Amino acid sequence: MFTDTHCHIYREYYESIPEVIRRASEVGVNRFIVAGASMRDNVEVLELVKEYSSMYGVIGLHPEEADRYTKEDLLFLEQHLCDDKVIGIGEIGLDYHYTKENKERQKELFRCQLELALKYHLPVVVHSRDATEDTICILKEFFDVRGIIHSFSGSLETANIYIKMGYKLGINGVVTFKNSHLKEILPEIVSHIVLETDSPYLTPHPYRGTTNEPKYIDLIADFICEELHISKSQLEKITNRNISTIFDIL
Repeated sequence: MFTDTHCHIYREYYESIPEVIRRASEVGVNRFIVAGASMRDNVEVLELVKEYSSMYGVIGLHPEEADRYTKEDLLFLEQHLCDDKVIGIGEIGLDYHYTKENKERQKELFRCQLELALKYHLPVVVHSRDATEDTICILKEFFDVRGIIHSFSGSLETANIYIKMGYKLGINGVVTFKNSHLKEILPEIVSHIVLETDSPYLTPHPYRGTTNEPKYIDLIADFICEELHISKSQLEKITNRNISTIFDIL
C-alpha cells in the first residue's frame, strides 16, 4: 500500500472523487492525505475526511493567505484540530516567489500555526518556495515540532538540515522532470522521504500538462525504484515507516 501524503482532491478539480479513488486503488494507492490551503479548502477537507474512509486531512493557511487571514480564521483552525481524521496542520510556510513585500506578514502567519502545532502536539506540512533560509530559521524556533517538507526540491545540504531537525521530505512528480536535480541526491535522502502528488498540480513526466491524480504515485514510485535499483516493496516499507513517524494513521 502506498499513500499520497499531499494532494488537493477538491470538487472544483475533479468530476468524480470516487473515480479518482478507484483509479488510485487499482495501482495500490489506498490512502490519501488531503491538504487545506485556504479557509474554503479547509472546510472542504473537513467534509471529505468524513465522507471517504481512505482520506485524512491536514488543515492550515498557505502563505498566499497572509494578506487576508483573520484571527477568526486561526480560531476556526484551532477548533477543528482535534476533529476525527485531522492529523496535522498544513499547508503552511513561506513563499517569496511572487512577492517579498509581505514577508513579515507571512512569517507571522507561519509562526501562529507552528504555535498551534506545538500546543496540540501535531505535525506540520511545510511549503517553502524561494524562502529556504527564513523557513529553516523559523522552524528552529519550534524545535519540538516535526513534519513534512512538502515538494522538496532543494540541495543535499538543505535536505540534511531538515532531516537533522526531524522532518521528512515530500517527493512528487518534480523528481521525474528532465531539469530536476533531485534524482542526483536520491541515494542520500531516500531513507527520509514520503511520496506525494500535490494533485492536481505537478503531474509527473510523461503526463505533464494534464491534471495530476493520486494514481501517479505509482509512476513516481517506479521512477525512484528504477533510479535506485530497489524494489517497490522496499520503497513501500521506507515510505510507510516515515509516514508512521510523522502521522498517526498507520
